[in-house]
Amino acid sequence: MSASAIQPGVAMRPMTRDEKKVIIASSLGTVFEWYDFYLYGSLAVVIGANFFGQFDEVTRNIFALLAFAAGFVVRPIGALVFGRLGDLAGRKYTFLVTILIMGSSTFLVGVIPTSNSIGMGAAVLLIGLRVLQGLALGGEYGGAATYVAEHAPQDRRGFYTSWIQTTATMGLFLSLLVILTTQSFLSDASFRAWGWRIPFLVSIVLLAISVWIRMRLGESPAFLRMKTEDKRSRAPLHDAFFQWEHAKWAILALFGLIAGQAVIWYCGQFYALFFLTSVLKVDAFTGNLLVAWALAAGVGGFILFGWLSDRIGRKPLILGGCLLAALTYFPAFKMIANLANPALAQAQQGVHVVLAADPAECSYQFNPTGLARYSSSCDRAKAALAGNSVVYSQEKAAPGTPASIRIGNKTIDPKAPGFAQDLAAALAAVGYPAAANPSVVRLAHPWDIFRPQPFKLVVVLAYLVILVTMVYGPVAAALVELFPTRIRYTSMSLPYHIGNGWFGGLLPAVMFAMNAWSGSIYFGLWYPVVVAAATAIVGLLLVPETNRRDIFEGDLSFHPQDRFVEFDPNAADY
Repeated sequence: MSASAIQPGVAMRPMTRDEKKVIIASSLGTVFEWYDFYLYGSLAVVIGANFFGQFDEVTRNIFALLAFAAGFVVRPIGALVFGRLGDLAGRKYTFLVTILIMGSSTFLVGVIPTSNSIGMGAAVLLIGLRVLQGLALGGEYGGAATYVAEHAPQDRRGFYTSWIQTTATMGLFLSLLVILTTQSFLSDASFRAWGWRIPFLVSIVLLAISVWIRMRLGESPAFLRMKTEDKRSRAPLHDAFFQWEHAKWAILALFGLIAGQAVIWYCGQFYALFFLTSVLKVDAFTGNLLVAWALAAGVGGFILFGWLSDRIGRKPLILGGCLLAALTYFPAFKMIANLANPALAQAQQGVHVVLAADPAECSYQFNPTGLARYSSSCDRAKAALAGNSVVYSQEKAAPGTPASIRIGNKTIDPKAPGFAQDLAAALAAVGYPAAANPSVVRLAHPWDIFRPQPFKLVVVLAYLVILVTMVYGPVAAALVELFPTRIRYTSMSLPYHIGNGWFGGLLPAVMFAMNAWSGSIYFGLWYPVVVAAATAIVGLLLVPETNRRDIFEGDLSFHPQDRFVEFDPNAADY
């Protein structure tokens, strides 16, 4: 295999057959890794019931989302650890370590006992495995993007790295497919009791395939050249983040590219699924199937926008997608609500519910540590109203006054022993529908989407996926092009995983808490809207366009007449 040092004005050779095989193999391994990671997100509600069963439903949902977010919170640490390893020891060996950690952790989720057996110990084990998954994924993405970019021709870098960008959505799609297949063979009760373990256990097969694929990969030609010429960074972390000439680009990449991309990715795919199943009360089979169809319809956008970014630039697409999301999220999610559960949407618009409470009693129910307890009358009322997807207004009560809920001519005490039953009866009396009301979208089988209601829903959900592809398709190339080869793995990994791990990974829990605090099922959308708009402004003003940049300039020495350095595929360090 050969690696070229790119010179201005020199026509680049096309990708060779061997290099295409390398990129396909790298992408497939990353698909499996994302499959492992997103199984949890797809099964968050079921896992919450099994591992946080000692809490009420609303608290379980919050804890389940926070356990999902735990894997994201530690991703920047994984980026530092494995990014440094990738810049020192090589891309290939780091790949093998990350896939082994990820695959083993996912398999173990499928065998650990639940809270019914060992109580809180189950939650501790689950969160520990989620942390390991997050660390592994923190080292995965930067390596895959760097590896592919360093093989790609100069003028097609966006197109080739866009294949890596498809892997997250394909991994999510694969996880949904395995879940739906499992659900089709089991009753709902059996799936919730033990069938949810099957997709996690299946991951051992994917792990074996991924390790086999990655054992067959060669090292990045650019890394081998640096190793041969002894030009690797001796301290990648110091060079990347303690030298302002490099650190400033990491900061600008985070706030001018990644933060907006992250909230659009997780809002358009993960929160959309949570919104359908937990807020709009769509059954899990139907919700997963609708999102799977939307993913299938929109996944080609990654390649399209990656290809287009080679021609018109990375910034117009990434920042344009951020601006579109900021302008259209509110009408899009309102359309989803009206289509998915018309009776619930009508009740939310027509029924006036009032929560009267002393503001000092009301907490903002975001609990990253899982240690806080919300027991005041106001907190209990807000959690119950949010769990029932009730839109309500808030009325300030005198200090020290217990909270109360007014629905029509009925007043309900959140501290009363039969509070849950009283609330359900009062809501039903004024028109709030049962979860299984006839207006809720329901699919009998995978091909049942060609009726007006589900088809329109898939179209709106596919629009959200297309926004994801618009901002995510070109972003790998944009990040690779900001940093020099000797610290590229480390430099691009940290801003990517802070953005996606914190801005994106915490999004479902933040939005749920915002909705519970405000009394609106849409108020949480202000989080992705504001972050996306801010990213568009910062990126427009401060981030350079890089699609014509030579990513090897200044890194590698070569004679002008020798544009190719040959490496022996049979060498021990290849």
